[in-house]
Amino acid sequence: MQNNASKLLDTLWQLQRDPDFKAGDILLNSELSADEGQVLQLQLLDRWLNEGEALGGWKIGMTSGESRDALGAGIRPFGFVLASRLLPSGAQIPRANLYRGGVENELCFIVDSALGEDATADRARTALRRAAPGFEINQKRLPPGCNAGVRVADNLSNWGIVAGAFVEAPADLSDLTVTLYRNPSDTNPRAEQSVGCVESAGHIDDHYESLAILARRLHDFGHSLQPDQWVITGAYEKHPFEVGEFRGHFSTGIGNVKVTLSA
Repeated sequence: MQNNASKLLDTLWQLQRDPDFKAGDILLNSELSADEGQVLQLQLLDRWLNEGEALGGWKIGMTSGESRDALGAGIRPFGFVLASRLLPSGAQIPRANLYRGGVENELCFIVDSALGEDATADRARTALRRAAPGFEINQKRLPPGCNAGVRVADNLSNWGIVAGAFVEAPADLSDLTVTLYRNPSDTNPRAEQSVGCVESAGHIDDHYESLAILARRLHDFGHSLQPDQWVITGAYEKHPFEVGEFRGHFSTGIGNVKVTLSA
């Protein structure tokens, strides 16, 4: 079992650095629990840190849309985000660098004070007072058919985060509405078209409950939310990778965020 886990970790590490790596059948034949996948994921993080990268933040998964409870009722795995991939609004990312995947509008929080095993929704509101309109850049590295634990081990497909200006977060985010726009033209701003609009109600877990769950689960695996880390809490509208500019508009005064996938 230990030897197989080592081979699986090596394969996932290859995919992290080269998403077009031909992994063979080891990923499809691996049956991991969410917790086993979480352990391997943190070993991937250690490899990135040994390469000179730094930890920039976290995501909590399975909180919205069709992915909710995909691993079972209430199971919410986490993923890590590298500091070098925390990007400001307006960032340009070469499309060719991303392989397969998509952009997803997500609310991004910044940690003001540490939060760990004693986390509650109320404490999360205090510890993460500021939020920003954001994008998660998701990179699909795994072949179709991998089990959920392998998806957790592969860092829940995260590549990075793009975030706009951080503002004081509303205490109640249940009325938040997020609209995604795409503009395939870099010369005609009128070409921007709406991709879709999603409301929080009925779509996504309570953000502060999600932050508390994330903090407690991180504690279970030897980590915690630390000041200045960025945290994303679940997808609203999404779109596959295409060259062009994407803009997310977040209601309730949170604002706009943009990212361009360049040719």
